[in-house]
Amino acid sequence: MILDDIVAAKKKKFLEHKANIGEDKMKEMALASNRKSISFYDALAKDGLSIIGEFKKASPSHGIMDSKIELIDRIDKYNASVNAISVLTEEDFFQGSADYLVQIRDITPLPIIRKDFIIDDYQVYEAKVIGADAILLIAAILDDVTFKHLYDLAYSLGLDVLCEVHDEAEMRRMLDMDVQIIGINNRNLKTFVVSLDTTKKLVEMVSEGKILVSESGVTTENDVIILKESNVNALLIGTAFMESENPEELAHSWRSIYNVKE
Repeated sequence: MILDDIVAAKKKKFLEHKANIGEDKMKEMALASNRKSISFYDALAKDGLSIIGEFKKASPSHGIMDSKIELIDRIDKYNASVNAISVLTEEDFFQGSADYLVQIRDITPLPIIRKDFIIDDYQVYEAKVIGADAILLIAAILDDVTFKHLYDLAYSLGLDVLCEVHDEAEMRRMLDMDVQIIGINNRNLKTFVVSLDTTKKLVEMVSEGKILVSESGVTTENDVIILKESNVNALLIGTAFMESENPEELAHSWRSIYNVKE
């Protein structure tokens, strides 16, 4: 199962990182950071549709991105059109890097979420050190005790948390924990099959008061029209933006379609 492989690789990888910078040192650096986070929550809570533009080099389901523009040009276009930026830092399967996040932090005023398979305190401290404003926690790979511990640790450092679910059981867990921001992944993390019906189904479980993000599978104008019925606060868009020559134009177009009142 690909998810198990990713988590296994992640456990090995952050051991390498700890050998480079020890856990005590990383924690010390995080606690000493005087950088004030930019609110990821506020960026998504605005009226109308918010968009999270993603930077990633590859994915297991898609392969290498056919990127048409360089990183700096891409972030310039994101700065002009999206509300937040997601940066993949997973190295083995997504060809990500913490270095990408550091580079992007220097050229954007937008909140950045570190998108990775976070399973350890070290990764949360590192997220703070490299300039992230939020982290992703995936319900499918964490038990409730670990999830709550990492969630509380992130908020103690001033980081928001996007809590990712992909089925009813995971959504119930997040609602029971009363988390603030819920990401509904339309991609089944075990089969990697995508269905926008996942968002449409899971939003029905949520009363008002939560920020809801639909993730994965938004590649066409029609996908935006379908998700419009779900009334989520934000869309996280990766491959479509990474392989577009003009993600700024695409973001403006899709936001206008979503925000039009019937």
